[in-house]
Amino acid sequence: MSAAAPLTTRLTKLFAIEHPILLAPMAMISGGRLAAAVSAAGGLGLIGGGYGDADWLRREFGLAEGHRVGCGFITWSLAHNPELLDTVLAQKPATVMLSFGELRPFADRIRAAGVPLIAQVQTLDQARQALDAGADIVAAQGGEAGGHGMSVRSTFTLVPEVVDIVAERSPETLVLAAGGVADGRGLAAALALGADGVLVGTRFWAAPEALVSPRAHERAIRSVGDDTFRTRVYDAVRQLDWPAEYNERAIGNSFLDVWHGNEAHLSASLPEAIEIFEKAVAAEDFDAAAILVGEAVGLIHEVRPAADIVRDMVRGATEILSSVQR
Repeated sequence: MSAAAPLTTRLTKLFAIEHPILLAPMAMISGGRLAAAVSAAGGLGLIGGGYGDADWLRREFGLAEGHRVGCGFITWSLAHNPELLDTVLAQKPATVMLSFGELRPFADRIRAAGVPLIAQVQTLDQARQALDAGADIVAAQGGEAGGHGMSVRSTFTLVPEVVDIVAERSPETLVLAAGGVADGRGLAAALALGADGVLVGTRFWAAPEALVSPRAHERAIRSVGDDTFRTRVYDAVRQLDWPAEYNERAIGNSFLDVWHGNEAHLSASLPEAIEIFEKAVAAEDFDAAAILVGEAVGLIHEVRPAADIVRDMVRGATEILSSVQR
């Protein structure tokens, strides 16, 4: 099939890319192959730095095979292992994204290296803090998103409010829409809301280049958005000390049926729950193992190569925006 025509925005000009689509740096999911595939298709791929592993990061940058890619960090986790930022900056990334923590300890180092800083935010106060820290791009993430975030705001209302704040306080700063974007309709909506582009996770999670079990893919594409909800259970059994204001969106299963909403009992039974969870992960048993995806999973009906996802998303958005302009 032919490639989609470029869709030009301030984002494409900043990064010298064809399409205003960035791969969300999903922890331990967005590896070098997936990031490279998105970049090769005309978007920009970000490797998910996750909870910090220097060897893993070097390997995944190597697997990107020279494609221009960026990297994202869970900021509160990076604070425990700050030298990982030096590891990534040595790779000359296209951008570094910081999420879920204090920006200032790292923002100056990133910008001093000449690397554009993306700050992911879930509230208007966080957007203001990102501007104060000198973020070049603010990624406004609604509660529809998969994995970690907040449930306080939806993408459709958060994005234009962030756009307005940015326009007033720092008009040269760009805005990305994140959460619930999985096709051309989502991309067109984000641009109509004033965003310069989109940050896409769940749709690329369902690509063969993602570091995802085929069994997880099979289960996810049978699911709809109503099957997902926000929980802290998987943080507990993975023994991840996330700040209290954040939780994770996952597809429901029998394990969550037992423990979600029953956190007091979970705390008392944690060794048993951890054992069940870890055995399920090893066996790729997703009746207990986690599938951390967003509400957009209901828009995904097959696993497709990242290049096809980019092409179809741009083509769909272009058709919608062209029809509106007639």
